[in-house]
Amino acid sequence: MDSLRPARPKKANTPDSENDMPPLTEVSRAFARIGLLSFGGPTAQIALMHRVLVEERKWLTESQFLNALSFCIFLPGPEAMQLATYAGWKLHRVLGGLIAGLLFVLPGAALVLLLSVVYGAFGDVPLVKSVFVGIQAAVVIIVVEALLRIGNKALNTPLHWWVALASFIAIFFFSVSFPVVILSAALFGYLFFEKASLPAPQVSESASNHANLDSGWRHFLSTTALWLFIWFAPLILIAAFYGPGHVFTDIGVFFSKLAVVTFGGAYAVLAYMAQQAVQGYGWLSAAEMLDGLGLAETTNGPLILVTEFVGYLAGLRQGGTDPSIMRGMAGAAIALWVTFAPCFLWIFAGAPYVDRLQNAPKLQAALSGITAAVVGVILNLSQWFALHVIFEKVTLTRVGPLNLWSPELASVNWLVVVLIVVSGFAMLRLHLGIAWTLLLAGTLSLAWSFIA
Repeated sequence: MDSLRPARPKKANTPDSENDMPPLTEVSRAFARIGLLSFGGPTAQIALMHRVLVEERKWLTESQFLNALSFCIFLPGPEAMQLATYAGWKLHRVLGGLIAGLLFVLPGAALVLLLSVVYGAFGDVPLVKSVFVGIQAAVVIIVVEALLRIGNKALNTPLHWWVALASFIAIFFFSVSFPVVILSAALFGYLFFEKASLPAPQVSESASNHANLDSGWRHFLSTTALWLFIWFAPLILIAAFYGPGHVFTDIGVFFSKLAVVTFGGAYAVLAYMAQQAVQGYGWLSAAEMLDGLGLAETTNGPLILVTEFVGYLAGLRQGGTDPSIMRGMAGAAIALWVTFAPCFLWIFAGAPYVDRLQNAPKLQAALSGITAAVVGVILNLSQWFALHVIFEKVTLTRVGPLNLWSPELASVNWLVVVLIVVSGFAMLRLHLGIAWTLLLAGTLSLAWSFIA
């Protein structure tokens, strides 16, 4: 048990020391920017955070960022949101974590709610989809840039390259479960990496003092109890007021279960969620579920915000022939609450131990294996995303355990190809910022929709 207590390392000049801690207002502005620009799913969001927190602000070191990412991948729930929460905690403890996590989620949640209201009233909105076509094209370049940058930092030995390649092949061609890939990489790193591929992050004296105060089982149990209460108290009140079987109670219970099993991000549970929401509860149709997924994929914020869309339609239709926007908003709020409240529980309970775990040589080696596997996972996501953005029809063919993705060449979207080239030139050649690149691609796509 003592081995889990954060040790007191030597004093270092890092953002952890009180004098070097960035002001809370500056941290808030940075995470507000991240939340507003976090389009493109977890890969692009992680890339954006890396750019802002490591390269621009230098609030986290490369090793701190990659090891924190490895830690968050182990947790259920959206890893990008949890990474943002951990980064905020690292800078300003619980208050910083709350601000960072909320600012990462709320902009996208507000947009998804707005689009859900519009969708519930009018159905699909072509004008909005036109803008998001451009955004998707720009995200392809954002992901490629992230892959190159993170891969260059994380793949330091031939073994790391092999782990990354094996992870990509396992997921892309054989659909191996994400947790299996990550656990296998951790075991491989633990057994075969003699030392961590990244320098162990240094922790300042003040951060160590704070960690010592909060360490041990007392901190873990009290934090867990507090956030379990925050998570479940509203659900208990809803169940007491509306009773079992009511749509609000069902939304709370179902998405609470989902929050516990979403290892590997939203894609890992989309099929189960769709099946239960469509066939089990009858909250929406299969086509509407796909539309909701499309909205969540093309808006900022975590992909798991699709739960908000489902919660809105479920609440909206509670009255049968008398749909109510207020009931829809209540359903969306419940789904949002039980999806993200657990994320704060996982981070705030486990964050004080991350540095100590990272400084343990064998565990650091395991995290090094995970980091290498993450590169393969990002490559898988970038390939999958690029295929489905560039081609309108992509067929999956199964040959035994082998999965082969076959795009229909005639279905290529040449507008997307042009926008990808423009975005690539803007970002990689002209070094245009992410916000301006997204704005450029979205504007060009919208303009084309009026011309074509």
